Amino acid sequence: MKKKNYISIVIIAILIVIAGILIGNNRYLSSLRGEAFDFTVYDTASITKLFFADKSGHQVLLQRDANGWLVDNEYSANKSMVNEMLYTLNRMRIKMPVSVKKSDNIVTRMSSNNTKVEVYQILPRINLFNKVKMFYHETRSKVFYIGGVTQDNQGTYVLKEGGDKVYIAHLPGLRGTIYPRFTADPIEWRSHQIFAENMDNIASVKLEINGDPHNSFIINEINRAQFTMNRLDGEPVDFSDNKVLTLMMAFKDVRFEAFLNDVDPARRDSIISSPFQQRLTLTTKDGKNISVTTFRLMANSDLYDYSDEDLENFEHMIKDPDHQYALLSEGNEFVLIQDFVFGKLLKPADYYSKDYKDEIPQVYYQELETVESR
Repeated sequence: MKKKNYISIVIIAILIVIAGILIGNNRYLSSLRGEAFDFTVYDTASITKLFFADKSGHQVLLQRDANGWLVDNEYSANKSMVNEMLYTLNRMRIKMPVSVKKSDNIVTRMSSNNTKVEVYQILPRINLFNKVKMFYHETRSKVFYIGGVTQDNQGTYVLKEGGDKVYIAHLPGLRGTIYPRFTADPIEWRSHQIFAENMDNIASVKLEINGDPHNSFIINEINRAQFTMNRLDGEPVDFSDNKVLTLMMAFKDVRFEAFLNDVDPARRDSIISSPFQQRLTLTTKDGKNISVTTFRLMANSDLYDYSDEDLENFEHMIKDPDHQYALLSEGNEFVLIQDFVFGKLLKPADYYSKDYKDEIPQVYYQELETVESR
């Protein structure tokens, strides 16, 4: 009995010592890192989730999984935006506290205009001098509020949850504010990527040009980097290997410009029920189909120097030379695409023929500028 009591006393003593060490260690770290410790995340690799909510009713959950980051457990996240956020959380620093005189006014403003930030990490329950770490678990490690920007647009107001002291945070080396990075709008966090396929994973590519089956085509892989190409009217194409290889390699990273979720539903339905321009379908070797269907976008007279009379009289002819509407098979998303990106993917079958010759633009001497010799 005495032996058991002795062991119990020793265990209790050890736990008390450990608790004292942890408390002292935490106080030491807090003091060492200062006020920035409340807002900065030094180990971003341990972050599992980020939650943002603003006063406009927007909220979004970013969650890390084995394949990357997801938006609201459903959509792929924009990798560059997530990486920028992780960098911001790691590098943001406290510039200075807000003076007592201004603090109450700023807190009042932040109460009606702020973004709540919650950071979740995998952290150890026991951390001895940052050397011995045990009992890892997911925890909500930081909660703070991002407010408006300072008068010089070089700082952002931040307030720790439960705190009464406002600080000015900044990103060293950044001329500007970090405030826009903490958006709670889910749309802004979603990836714009449509195709992300290596050529080795592509089984076929089909392009349908509305009303032109002769220039529509399908390319099928028959062996590694070897393909057949046929027009959709049945005629085979004696194609250029280099052009087909260039097309197949172009699907590694294809993105659209913007979501069009704010388009009136009636207008959206009207557009996608109109005759399509092209439909591009990629089939992977595991049987997945990804398609993009394009629709004409009328030209903006302010951007392209068309008068209102031109648009009214020739509406059936004038279209935006740089953009098209598009409907994605994945998620039935309505988006805006750029000709700069998709132009090389939507070329007709004739373009791939060995007999095809690129048109050389005609330049008249009146258009040439006189260049003085040196």
